[in-house]
Amino acid sequence: MVLQQFNLTGKIAWVTGGTHGLGMAMAKALGQAGATIVVNGNSSREKLDQAIQEYQAEGLTVHGFLCDVTNQQQVRELVAQIEREIGHIDILVNNAGIIKRIPLVEMDLADWQQVIDVDLTSPFIVSQAVVKSMIQRQQGKIINICSMMSELGRQNVGAYAAAKGGLKMLTKNMATEWAKFNIQVNGIGPGYFATSQTAPLRVAGNAFHEFIVNRTPAGKWGEPDELGGTTVFLASAASNFINGQIIYVDGGILATIGKPMGE
Repeated sequence: MVLQQFNLTGKIAWVTGGTHGLGMAMAKALGQAGATIVVNGNSSREKLDQAIQEYQAEGLTVHGFLCDVTNQQQVRELVAQIEREIGHIDILVNNAGIIKRIPLVEMDLADWQQVIDVDLTSPFIVSQAVVKSMIQRQQGKIINICSMMSELGRQNVGAYAAAKGGLKMLTKNMATEWAKFNIQVNGIGPGYFATSQTAPLRVAGNAFHEFIVNRTPAGKWGEPDELGGTTVFLASAASNFINGQIIYVDGGILATIGKPMGE
């Protein structure tokens, strides 16, 4: 009976930016739990088609669309298309994001604005478009992908940290406003994961790799599929009385001030 609460059969889950990396890992987990997956990308049709083929190779039901999630009109049109052609969106994962590693004193306003638009404003745009149907149906799940930078600062990621800190509070305010409609809005804050993007760093002797391994109580980088369980949990009936929370899947980094090198 408890396990049945995690079953997502018949649900439709939209994962923004679900064409690669952690977004794809989370979307796959939702699909493996029974959901029909919707993903979007904004770079190229070729990359989107490659992602769709990867999902289909695992036997998952997936639909892919090109959409700029910072463009409110495009988002509204896509939501209408999804609802018309596939069905209402039961689960939304606001995963799309970018980072620009530039010292704040050197950062152009255009770079700052782009990070804020993608990482903070797009979750507002997409959630606002999707939640109207959820309110009518009196049910829905929204998961915002936050970051450890929702809690901590780090050199040269000021815009990203500002956006992710804002996303944490946006998550809490969405929950505050929409809980009365039986809509749960929560966040996931990933730690450092072994993705294709981090592969060049994850080599013995690399200073950043050694820092992450030493800084993480688990003593390792996370594997992408280790995000799956948390994603399915927050998307499922098992989390129906959890709202406005951020779950950090970080191997324990935020639980400790760290340890001396070599300890």
